Formats: sequence, structure tokens, C-alpha cells
Amino acid sequence: MNTSKPVSKVLVLDDCPAHAQALKHFFDEHNLIALKVRDSSRLGSVLATNIDLGGVLLAHDYGGSVEQAATAAARINTVRPELPVILRSSGDVPPDQLPRALTSAACASFDGADMTALRAAVDRYIFSLDFPNALVRGIAEITEARLATLFDDVTVRRDTPSIVRDRIIFGEVFSLIPLEGTWCRGYMLMQAEEEPLLGMIERDRAARQVGVGPAQAGFRDLNNVLGELTNLIWGAFKDRFLGERHAREASQVQVPLLVNHKHRYISFGSDNPQLRFEYRLTDEASGQSVAIDQRFVFNLSWSPEDFSENTVDVDDLVESGELDLF
Repeated sequence: MNTSKPVSKVLVLDDCPAHAQALKHFFDEHNLIALKVRDSSRLGSVLATNIDLGGVLLAHDYGGSVEQAATAAARINTVRPELPVILRSSGDVPPDQLPRALTSAACASFDGADMTALRAAVDRYIFSLDFPNALVRGIAEITEARLATLFDDVTVRRDTPSIVRDRIIFGEVFSLIPLEGTWCRGYMLMQAEEEPLLGMIERDRAARQVGVGPAQAGFRDLNNVLGELTNLIWGAFKDRFLGERHAREASQVQVPLLVNHKHRYISFGSDNPQLRFEYRLTDEASGQSVAIDQRFVFNLSWSPEDFSENTVDVDDLVESGELDLF
């Protein structure tokens, strides 16, 4: 697996053991993490969870027949319509003999004996945006550095960045801030679960104010912490990747954002995938931890060929007096 490229989770709905090894090898080679539903009767409950996915691979006979597979495809399109469904067909059953409900639900199909079409479908429908390695690496560096200063005595760990197409909200609180540059326009989204983050704030406050008494935190404290973190990351992102020209040269086209709290759903008005980072802050002494979900949605403009990174040369810092040689 290429560690310099984001991964993506794929829900695999395929019961055929004959194709299992070839698919596993394909997933490993193409930065895909396969998640398999053990029992087809549990598909509905799995789709109802908050698992972030980049797509679904569906066998034409999943569940024991093409009719069952068509039912599964219809359920996916109803519950998670934003997920691309890639259909594995078989030479024994020509595509024109499959139920229309099955073929119309799929964005692409491939023969299990030839992975060429699967590779093209993954590139087109899952990894459709090419995120520069310098951007992915820089976001992680910026965010980890700011998270490390948020609370005293915490360890920051980060999962491998991933590509998601789900529109699921993580946790109960999130902050949203626009990103506008000559090569991109979109949003950064920071999300967290309320209770774990409140607990971390209270622990940190109590540690800093020994002998003062209880240090109960409220939702406004949580808002302040998440807002401060968002501003710090946004400022560093702007300085490193957007430069001084971002405000003047950005297009003013806008699309409405839609949030449905009941269904934990947020839409940015675009089919573009999201670049997701997950960080976990842990206080090793108490075992308290909190997960921070960070997403970048470039829904308004995306031109990676114009991407540039503002890096400062060490010699320039020495010459300006900012650094001394030891």
C-alpha cells in the first residue's frame, strides 16, 4: 500500500471465495481498506451506522441471487445514495441479462477475471480528486502541531488520511471555515463528540488550577476551544498553501450548504469526495481521550495543477536573524 496517498474504505458485498484473494491483492495495491458484511441480512444495520466509506463493491449474486443483489443495491441507493456502487459481474451472466434495478444502481461494472475495469472505476469514482502529497503531509503537520498545544500532557495520534464520499456528521459539534485560493475553494470542517471533549477540557483546567476547586466546563467552553483550534489551523493553512493572493483572485461562485441534524447529514452541493483526517488526543495518565475529525471539501474550485506550497528556506531565516546557527 502506498503510504503517501490517502486510503479509502470500501464496503465489499461479495460472497464468492473464488475472487477473494484477487480482490484482497487489488485492495492492498490501490490503497483501499475493505470492510465485509459477514451476513447479508445485516446490511441494513451496517448502512445505518456512521462508518465513513468511499464506495461499495457489489457482486451480481450477493446474497445468493441476482434478485437479492438488486435488493441490496436499491437499499444502498436509498440509505447512502452518495456512495458509488461498483458491480462485479461474471462471464456466465451477461450484463444485459441482469435486472435493470441492479445495473442502474451501479456507476460501473467489471468482470472478476479482469481487474482493468475495476482499476478505472476506482480512479474515476473513488479517487477522482488527486490530492498532492505535499498538501496531505502539510495538513497533518499543521494540525498535529496545533493539537499538541491545545491541552497539556496529551499524546496526539493520527490515522492514515482517507477519502470519503459519505455526508455523515461526526459527533455533536463542528466548526466550518471557508478556504479560498487561486487553486482551490471549499471548506475545512472540524468535528468532535461533545462529552469526551468537555471531559478533556475539565481535566486540563483542573490540572492548571490546582487547589481552586471544581473546574466544570460547559458547551461554551467547548465552542471556544474548537473555534480557537479551527482559527489556528486555518491561519497556518492559509500562510502555507494559499498565500496573499487568495482573497483577490478567488471566484465568487457559491452553492448552498444543507445540514439535516436528525439524520446527521451535511451536503456541500458537490459530488467531490472529502479528504478526511482523524486525530486522537490521549491523556496517558488518566486514559481520557477525544477524537477530532477533520475534513477538507473542495466543492467550489479545485485545480491541483496550480497548487503551490510556501516553504521558508533555512538560509533565509538565518540571514533575517530569525534563526541562529548553533
